[in-house]
Amino acid sequence: MDIILKDTNSNITLLDNIFNVPFNMSLIHQVVVSFRHNCRQGSVSQKSRSEVRGSNKKPWKQKGTGRARSGSIKSPIWRSGGVTFASKPKKYYSKINKKVYLNSLKIVLSELYRSSRFYVFNKIKIDKPKTKKFLEKFNFLDIRKLLIINDSFDRFLYLSTRNLFSVKIININNINVLDLIKCRNVVFTLKSIKKFEDKCINA
Repeated sequence: MDIILKDTNSNITLLDNIFNVPFNMSLIHQVVVSFRHNCRQGSVSQKSRSEVRGSNKKPWKQKGTGRARSGSIKSPIWRSGGVTFASKPKKYYSKINKKVYLNSLKIVLSELYRSSRFYVFNKIKIDKPKTKKFLEKFNFLDIRKLLIINDSFDRFLYLSTRNLFSVKIININNINVLDLIKCRNVVFTLKSIKKFEDKCINA
């Protein structure tokens, strides 16, 4: 399958077994759920009555005071007492095999290509770090929810897009399913495409 390089109008050939993979909803769902689980910190923590600092002495005798009976100042019904069902740190990590994750990336990229939301540049070069220059270069597409996948850090490109909240730039090494699903259009550089193809071939 061929695609046109936007800045040179020349054709390049993409591998069918990477960019023309049938859609699999259940696999994408599994990977997205796992990705979101792994982003959770699970660091919430509260003290139970056994962990609250204070004396274990009975505050007053059981009978004869006219007050309600009480056994400890660390009781959950007391102010500054422990929490009845205290939350503790929890791990939400769920494992996804490397080949399964790569396959999910192929599926989403294939779907973006089939829906004409996939673009490739030989090199994304901005002469000056100006947002106007960036908008002129990408005026052929809707930049709302635009994802640019580059092979290396470009300072001028970063400075040109940092005040555009709808544009996100990531390195090819950090490509993930969630960013690809959220974006409306995705733009690759030629080197990043080749790196991704090599990664899939050598997996």
